[in-house]
Parts: sequence; structure tokens; C-alpha cells
Amino acid sequence: MAKIEPKLEFSLDVRSGVPFYKQIIFQVEMAIADGRLEKGVQLPTVRALAVDLSVNPNTVARAYAEMEIRNIVVTQQGSGTFISDKEISIDGIERERILSQITKEYITKASSYGFQPSELIEAIKDMGSEVHKRGE
Repeated sequence: MAKIEPKLEFSLDVRSGVPFYKQIIFQVEMAIADGRLEKGVQLPTVRALAVDLSVNPNTVARAYAEMEIRNIVVTQQGSGTFISDKEISIDGIERERILSQITKEYITKASSYGFQPSELIEAIKDMGSEVHKRGE
């Protein structure tokens, strides 16, 4: 399998109530479903991802083990953990629900600091332009 860096920035929401290992799994599933992660892409090592996310390595190991049981990833001893060839799709309703939840949290937090909707829209446009320029 090819060793390719994933096109995925993991992030965890401490306030969501969803266990961290489940958040990791869901982010991988979403990335597979939308094409950011393809078959054969190598995921970060357990230790590297645990350091990046500031979580216990057991949390990442649990996520990887669960994904292996569900055939989302395959682990090759001494080589790493790779995306399997399992097809994963996330329907439009689920994607909309996730986006709605993220947006509501963002708007609620921003408004608690006194930002107006027009300022949020402008900030999102600016960030989108920056990300596009960097090719992310």
C-alpha cells in the first residue's frame, strides 16, 4: 500500500459529549465518504495523532481498533494503519445535520462575544479564500 499523507486535519470537540475515539472514527468516515481519504492512504501513528490531539494514546488506539473491526482500516504490523477498500457514504441529511450543529455552536460562541452575523460571514469568506490559496 502507498504511504500517502492524509488530507485530513483531525480536531476534537470537548463540549460535544461525543467520546473522542468516536469523533476520530467519524472524521475518518466523513473523509472517506467525501474523497479526502482514499484506499491505501496511511493514517498517522497512534502516538503521533495522540500528541497532535493532546489525548491519551489509548484513545487513538481504541479508535483505530474499532475502525479495523469495522473494516474501515487495515493495520500492517511494522508498517502502519491504512484506509481499506470499504465503501463509505454519508447521506445528505447526515451531512446537513453535522454542518448545522457545527454552525450553531460557532454562531452561539461568536454572538456571546458580540460579533454580528455580517462579521461572521465576512470572516468565513476570508478564511475560505486563505484556505483556497494554500491549496487545502
